[in-house]
Amino acid sequence: MLTKKQLDLLEFIHKRVQRDGVPPSFDEMKDALDLRSKSGIHRLITALEERGFIRRLAHRARAIEIVKLPDSIQAKGFNPDVIDGSGSASDRSPLPANAHPIHVHATELPVMGRIAAGVPIEAISQVSHTVAVPGQMVGAGHHYALEVKGDSMIDAGINNGDVVVIREQSTADDGDIVVALVDDLEATLKRFRRKGRTIALEAANPAYETRLFQDDQVKVQGRLVGLIRSY
Repeated sequence: MLTKKQLDLLEFIHKRVQRDGVPPSFDEMKDALDLRSKSGIHRLITALEERGFIRRLAHRARAIEIVKLPDSIQAKGFNPDVIDGSGSASDRSPLPANAHPIHVHATELPVMGRIAAGVPIEAISQVSHTVAVPGQMVGAGHHYALEVKGDSMIDAGINNGDVVVIREQSTADDGDIVVALVDDLEATLKRFRRKGRTIALEAANPAYETRLFQDDQVKVQGRLVGLIRSY
């Protein structure tokens, strides 16, 4: 039996994974549950892990696997997701006895080169190679992949060398992680915020400042829907 806070956190993580393809940060979890400190989130995550609802992958920052959900969330629809995105079977601890193996079909996506998670780099339009991603990671629409260069999104669980899966679209909601084309010249991976006619491209690393642009300077090229970790 889960407490209300444990259930709220599990559902919040589940929803963010389905929306963004990456887990929320501890600060986002803290704010969502209206807690005063991140230590409370650590305790809740430990409790969820002890009860077999999630599993943390050793030595991997923010790598969480949702193993199961209670009936109250299952009824809303649930497809188990491994947030970590890769790693061999030998790297992972055994599944709990009541968990079922997940079999997924692979989809080949074009890798369009590198995207900057740091200072923007030149816009990318050439396919360098392809990558296989779980079919459940992509839905309707056109998708492509980009290799991440830089560390400005590290607190969102996106590291240098990771491959991000992007759904091609020209619009974004506040808080979405997007591929943004700046002045038709530079592409960058950032969290999108709109403030009137100003677009804020936010990093997920305190070492980088939020960059502000007029709305006609920024074109959304796609939204993050998945992540493949590189080790």
